[in-house]
Amino acid sequence: MAPRILIVEDEPALVTLLTYNLEAEGFSVEHESDGEAAEQRLKDEAPDLLVLDWMLPGLSGIEICRRLRLRDATRALPIIMLTARGEESERIRGLKTGADDYVVKPFSIPEFVARVRALLRRADPGRLANRLAAGDIELDREVRRVWRGGREIILGPTEFRLLEFLIEKPGRVYSRSQLIDSVWSRDSEIDERTVDVHVGRLRKALDHERASNPIRTVRGSGYAFDETYRGPFATELSE
Repeated sequence: MAPRILIVEDEPALVTLLTYNLEAEGFSVEHESDGEAAEQRLKDEAPDLLVLDWMLPGLSGIEICRRLRLRDATRALPIIMLTARGEESERIRGLKTGADDYVVKPFSIPEFVARVRALLRRADPGRLANRLAAGDIELDREVRRVWRGGREIILGPTEFRLLEFLIEKPGRVYSRSQLIDSVWSRDSEIDERTVDVHVGRLRKALDHERASNPIRTVRGSGYAFDETYRGPFATELSE
């Protein structure tokens, strides 16, 4: 699944520019313009990377950053701080507060996207890998194809995204509502029964000569890619 990026910035034109370019690179982008609203959203669910403006209405970006670093759940969250403050003392303050990178406005968009990729790769080296594999299943994000035991498996777009999301974190159990938010979107008007239907289609597609199915149902909780599922391929292939 595409890495989720939350932009906390109150300049609409800059938000539009960043969103357009990050989505063009395959990222999933969300946005908040108010510091207090961003703080609450980050308490509810952390993204894969945070783009944080220093000066915000309500709560400042530097204070949000400080609070995030005090919480176990967000202590290691990759943070890029955006600011018009270019003085060395201000950059040092931002980095000491916990920002992983510091970008002074105005800035180069290609360079910014490269910084985003570098931070995500450093935080989770497999997150941006083009090819993922577990057991005898291989998934190629770039060409949108899947193989099991060397035989290509034909998946619909939703089943591909579902497998991609689950295979990234073998063993992690996701509820149906979490899958709706991540595989579809938090604004999708679908019910949990729809998730079951697509999981059933994915299982049927992966069924290969009566071999064990890697998609595990956890009663009362949701679904997971079986962490004990093994085969002739490495657990994950890098770019």
